[in-house]
Amino acid sequence: MNNLEIYIAIFIMVLVNYFTRAFPFLFFSKKELPSYLIFIAKYFPAIIMSILIIYTLKDIDFKTEFYGIKEISGIFFTAILHLVFKNYLISIFVGTIFYMGLVQLL
Repeated sequence: MNNLEIYIAIFIMVLVNYFTRAFPFLFFSKKELPSYLIFIAKYFPAIIMSILIIYTLKDIDFKTEFYGIKEISGIFFTAILHLVFKNYLISIFVGTIFYMGLVQLL
């Protein structure tokens, strides 16, 4: 890629990012949110948590002794975080960081 192609790619990414962030303000500022957006806002964090749990457990061979301790402890840590803080964002990010730390260190 030459410099012009890189600048064009950056410009396109800036436009897409800007319009992605501006979209809700442009289309939903004067009227009430559609029901499907309210549904997504209400249930999406729980769906993400479920996907992270499935992703964490998908490759575990529980027949091997002591295998899966990192994954199970990551899930319990995330569950405890959610019970304490009751905030999906904190639970997802800190729990994922804790799990990735366990994977890298153990």
